[in-house]
Amino acid sequence: MKLALDPYMHRHLSLPEICRLTAELGYDGVELSPRADFLDWWVMPRAIPERRAEFKKALKDHGLSLITLQPMYRWASPVEEERQMAVRYWKRAIEVAVDMGCDTMVSEFGRGTSPERSRTLPLGTDTRETKEAAWWRSIEELTPVFEKEGVILSVEPHPEDWVETFHPAFDIIRMIGSKNVRMSYIAPHTFYYCSGDASQMATTLREAAPILHHVRVADTFNPFVSSGNRYIANPPDASIRVHQHLDIGQGEIDWETFFKTLGEVKFDGIYSSCVFAWEDRAEESSRFMCQEIRRYIDKYRKV
Repeated sequence: MKLALDPYMHRHLSLPEICRLTAELGYDGVELSPRADFLDWWVMPRAIPERRAEFKKALKDHGLSLITLQPMYRWASPVEEERQMAVRYWKRAIEVAVDMGCDTMVSEFGRGTSPERSRTLPLGTDTRETKEAAWWRSIEELTPVFEKEGVILSVEPHPEDWVETFHPAFDIIRMIGSKNVRMSYIAPHTFYYCSGDASQMATTLREAAPILHHVRVADTFNPFVSSGNRYIANPPDASIRVHQHLDIGQGEIDWETFFKTLGEVKFDGIYSSCVFAWEDRAEESSRFMCQEIRRYIDKYRKV
């Protein structure tokens, strides 16, 4: 088991400072989400050799590892030029992961083409079906690369992606049939996975167990309850996917069930603290999350 910090709330710090803080807060290592000076959103990696060397040294100096890297590329874009560039960026990011000694990359199924481009496409070009078809072309090209390099890809369904709920994602990953393509469970997306039925969380985790590699921990409210008025958006029929990444205890996730179930299925993969809401108290939040996650893991480790 490894416990990682997603340092997005601390992204103003340099990579060596991220390492110092991560160690001070008590984590085992870093889950590096997109940042402009390493793997930026949608574009070729900016992880130049000197920056990688500095980052590796800081990780070693503080007794940490780079537990996961998170690339975000448009690999489900039905615009072929965009998709091909995303695959090229992915291959470069895999090279970076190997150089950094990082054996797990996490990402999403994707939301298709860029918003700017989608507005100019003919009607019917950017559909759920065309996004899935594009993603399959990408994953079929990339899976042999992950296998060759010994890197695990852990994929999550995400609100607004072409696959948002648990079961399609589970089936797709099983269909790939590679030990190097696994699944992530993102706790703050729980209510989207199950269309608001919180009682399904334990069943979902048990079903995912054979391919589950990585879980993200943050709290959230259930947007489906209270007649859909837990949040109010204007106009009322706006097509949005509201969720939060809060500290444990600030939302409606049943954490006893979450950690108890992971203990029962003997999950021994990666936990990451993935809170985004509290940049004004980022260190306090990250320290609290480390302590709470470890407390729950210890409580249910031998269930």
